[in-house]
Amino acid sequence: MLTISMATPEQTHIIRGIAQITWPVTFGDILTKDQLDYMMNMMYSETSLHDQMRNKGHVFLLAQADGEFGGYASYELNYRGKPVSKLHKIYVLPHMQGKNMGRALVSEVAAIARKAGMEYLSLNVNRQNNAVGFYERYGFTKVGEEDIDIGNGYFMNDAVMQMKL
Repeated sequence: MLTISMATPEQTHIIRGIAQITWPVTFGDILTKDQLDYMMNMMYSETSLHDQMRNKGHVFLLAQADGEFGGYASYELNYRGKPVSKLHKIYVLPHMQGKNMGRALVSEVAAIARKAGMEYLSLNVNRQNNAVGFYERYGFTKVGEEDIDIGNGYFMNDAVMQMKL
């Protein structure tokens, strides 16, 4: 049985653990090891996760199936003061992909966003990430591209996608 719950600051180690497994699989052929390590520390250190939860308005959801936490998503309502919910992160453990966990997380975020009066669900995804196809199948369309300077000489080369709610 699949359940989704809101993550607490005490559960950031679960989010970090899932990221440590999924990121090398997801980005191993796209990013250098140095950039991967830099981004993991920048986005998934305990300090960074707590800051995202407490100060940046990011809400984290954890997905659990058969007693195992297998995925997470984070979102923000009213992104940049607009009626848009931003899906900042969504990752599912490799051995749990294909079991509708990612779809369930997106559906949950979309339902929350609709209830809050948001008009769109928006996300950024690396242009080379295979997840682009997942998002398209779910109803997202590409609306632009961004090259985001994240420091240390690294950039995130993203497609911007959105779905009408």
